Amino acid sequence: MDSFELTKIAAAVLSALLLIFFPKTLIEMGRSGHHGSAESGYTLPVATATPAGGPKETAPTAFDATAVVAMIAMAKPENGAGTFKKCLSCHSAEKGAAAKVGPNLWNVVGRNKGSTEFGGYSEAMKAKASEQWTFANLASFLHNPKGYLPGTKMLFPGVPDATDLADLVAYIRTLSDSPASLH
Repeated sequence: MDSFELTKIAAAVLSALLLIFFPKTLIEMGRSGHHGSAESGYTLPVATATPAGGPKETAPTAFDATAVVAMIAMAKPENGAGTFKKCLSCHSAEKGAAAKVGPNLWNVVGRNKGSTEFGGYSEAMKAKASEQWTFANLASFLHNPKGYLPGTKMLFPGVPDATDLADLVAYIRTLSDSPASLH
């Protein structure tokens, strides 16, 4: 192959690229509504100066179980069923099903804490055996298990969003032959 043939091949490749990209560029320029921009490129974010004392830390908002309980009436249990799938790795939820790593959650609302035949309750849960699971304390526990019950064996980190939490508690409420009253 001589240099003239290589020149023809290079010219053909460059012409093909020009035919591909030039019309595309013209079409994009026409769609944008203007043929040139006063500013081009990307504007980088500018860091704002922090006060001399350093950045202000905002206190985390306190969890309000009462607000979550009020949301249960309007909650969507079908959305809570999606969140509950995380629970199924450790808990069963069918009537009469055997416990897994954690106790069966069928009919948990209104049941005494740590009261099923499940033998793996933490000492902290056993100490609460005289208390019943209400919507409020169930919401508090599911929001932050280790904060609500220090010493619990439950490894679940919690549900931070109040709407998701209300949906989850509404779904757990349905895990019963006769779901607990909301009033």
